[in-house]
Amino acid sequence: SYGIRRDPDLQLKDFPTLNHAVQFVKDRMPKGDDAGAMQAASESAPDDARVIADVVGDMDAANSIPRRVPTAVWRPPLDICRATGVELGASSRVIVMPDNGGIGRALAERLQKRDVDVLMLETGADADSIEQQVAAWLKAGPVTGLYWLPALDAHAAIEDMDEAAWQEAVEQRVMALYETARSIYDVLTGSDQFVIAGTRMGGRHGYDDSGAINSLGGAVCGFVKALKREKNDVLCKVVDFAPSRKTAALADQLIAEALQDPGVVEVGRDEAGRWTIGVREVPCDGSETGLELNNDSVFVVTGAAGSIVSAIIADLATASGGTFHLLDLTPKPDRDDADIARFATDRDGLKRDIFERIKAGGKRATPAMVERELARLERAHAALAAIESVEKAGGTAHYHSVDLTDSVGVGAVMEEILTTSDRIDVLVHAAGIEISRFLADKPREEFALVFDVKCKAWHSMMRAIGDAPLKAAVVFSSVAGRFGNGGQTDYSAANDFLTKSVMSFANSRPGTRGIAIDWTAWGGIGMATRGSIPTMMAAAGIDMLPPEAGIPIVRRELTMGPAVTETVVGLRLGVLTGEWDETGGLAVDALAETGARGPMMGNVVGMSLAKGLMVETELDPKDQAFLYDHKIEGTPVLPGVMGLEAFAELSTLLLPGHRVESIDDVQFMVPFKFYRNEPRKVRISAQFAEVDGQLVAYCTLDGARNLVNQDEPVVTTHFTATVRLTRDKPEAVQIEKPTPASGPSVDSNAVYQVYFHGPAYQVLESAWGGESDTAVGRFAADLPANHSPPDMPTRIEPRLIELCFQTA
Repeated sequence: SYGIRRDPDLQLKDFPTLNHAVQFVKDRMPKGDDAGAMQAASESAPDDARVIADVVGDMDAANSIPRRVPTAVWRPPLDICRATGVELGASSRVIVMPDNGGIGRALAERLQKRDVDVLMLETGADADSIEQQVAAWLKAGPVTGLYWLPALDAHAAIEDMDEAAWQEAVEQRVMALYETARSIYDVLTGSDQFVIAGTRMGGRHGYDDSGAINSLGGAVCGFVKALKREKNDVLCKVVDFAPSRKTAALADQLIAEALQDPGVVEVGRDEAGRWTIGVREVPCDGSETGLELNNDSVFVVTGAAGSIVSAIIADLATASGGTFHLLDLTPKPDRDDADIARFATDRDGLKRDIFERIKAGGKRATPAMVERELARLERAHAALAAIESVEKAGGTAHYHSVDLTDSVGVGAVMEEILTTSDRIDVLVHAAGIEISRFLADKPREEFALVFDVKCKAWHSMMRAIGDAPLKAAVVFSSVAGRFGNGGQTDYSAANDFLTKSVMSFANSRPGTRGIAIDWTAWGGIGMATRGSIPTMMAAAGIDMLPPEAGIPIVRRELTMGPAVTETVVGLRLGVLTGEWDETGGLAVDALAETGARGPMMGNVVGMSLAKGLMVETELDPKDQAFLYDHKIEGTPVLPGVMGLEAFAELSTLLLPGHRVESIDDVQFMVPFKFYRNEPRKVRISAQFAEVDGQLVAYCTLDGARNLVNQDEPVVTTHFTATVRLTRDKPEAVQIEKPTPASGPSVDSNAVYQVYFHGPAYQVLESAWGGESDTAVGRFAADLPANHSPPDMPTRIEPRLIELCFQTA
């Protein structure tokens, strides 16, 4: 493909990320002569004018995209997790950048007691000092790993920092991490090495009701997630702690995280245990209302000259007719510029004319020169389209050309806006640039630029806004910020900082609705639609976002609910949601004999980031009475109550101190059938989270079948439910004795002439009508065993629940 010769020496392991594959195509694609290359580019480039002129948002299309919400999910204790492969002993050399609170010193002492050679960096060291010191250490031998702890120190609220304080905080936490990680990048090669950062965002990375604190920890987190994508074999973790004066205990936990659990990058620790960050689908069902957008609404939008942002501005303008302050580095567009108008109608012809103009000016025209001029016109066209869309909707557009990395310039623009309007209803921080380059090849200036366009601009705006009214702030993040992406340590760091910043509104600006949108690559709009990128995205299992679905999402998140702070917007996410370890970090072999197993607990498969704890159980309808006595038209069907039993068993498997309090939101969607009376495997999963202070398990029961003309097994979700867990002992429940049968009743003979159940599920001896439109059923005596072996314990007495179903 793409005219690239086949190379028999290539290996798949050399291309662990999408960026590796894209760079390979760029490096190997035949160059040809300039004119030919320009022509090929002209033929393959899409007509971006379609985006602004024709594509409009479709809320039904938006709601068809899964609304994935990042959530803190429970993580098992380290003593039932696999070893990472890291060893901390006499042959280990570990770099430590300490905090100012004593945890780094305590960590160094504990490492030294394990005979580790501790290489301590000086807090606040500048880039040159770090580079020289690390280089000297590496001359003496390789390093085992890096502990990065400056983000354990608290910092002031973002809006309370002056520029000097902001720069110092960023330098110590983020830029010094860049320098240190880059210095050891080439020697980080094996699974026995690690990079572990500590943060202090609350103990669950801000994913709780209290929101994030010390949001610059998000930048450290994003950096480490992206570094993991570049260094797949190296253990990379971000361990987030709650506020505490403890030092020794936290140092012990940092050591423990290096030794156990290779299945996660984000780890949270608080009094309730260990956590990581998963995603759950939370549909936007309109159950809550958000902001009202109308012609009095005041919007501030950065990055307004991007084609995607321009289309979103048009959507917001159509919905509101409000006042828009549009910020971008691009100069204010000239409405009378013929090239801008032509960009929308004759892009290919314009490209040829630009090529000829450059040649006529005596310069050697190259495709790169042509593309630069087209990019300038594209942004001017997008900016003008945004202005005109606001005006068309009856609103007012104010365009501000400003360098977002210039804090003085940004502050002046924000002061002008607040002088005019005295408030901001919606701030949409959509500005950003992305320059993919692996960390070893990424210059400091480039890293700082990518980071500052998003983060320094945010600091400048929030400082200028101060206590002024702000109803909502939307920040544009990306799947790189949520999951990390190779070549994007700067972009991932910036995006995760912005996300944690709006999450901090829960404790710093409770009256402001904070929203972070983790976008995937868009189709039909922007640079990701060009060249080989869509093909490479497809190869990585990642779908492009249809523009008609993406455009209204900002409006939806502002105006509808249930409200969430962060949402991942995309269809299939492919490699981004893959597991880091084959069992998800769980020591499944050690769990084989865990506790007294019930009849629905088979083999523990692992602890998936996406689905949580997973168990696979093979059931044979020839052996189990709950199957051979539960047939529909001769085919055994798994009773719904045994599905609930499976959920109860799984939910308490790793939590022996908990019991089932209730099973809610039960959905029996598709019968689980045992075709031809043959054994079949059932996959049960439980993802644990905390809701209103209570641990809950979101459970699913799936089955897979190999069907004709299907290359892969077809997986079907049959049952789902939410299991609520508690440590409290059950309280005695007193109910009135049921009314004895005094009128018409039905006995078992009559019931099971109609019902299909065999002896083990003929649980109803008789039934009659009670008081107040109730029905009463009597449980049958001397029933055969429900399952085999019969001494396996159950958690919820499934046949008593079956009695209720049959009585009803």
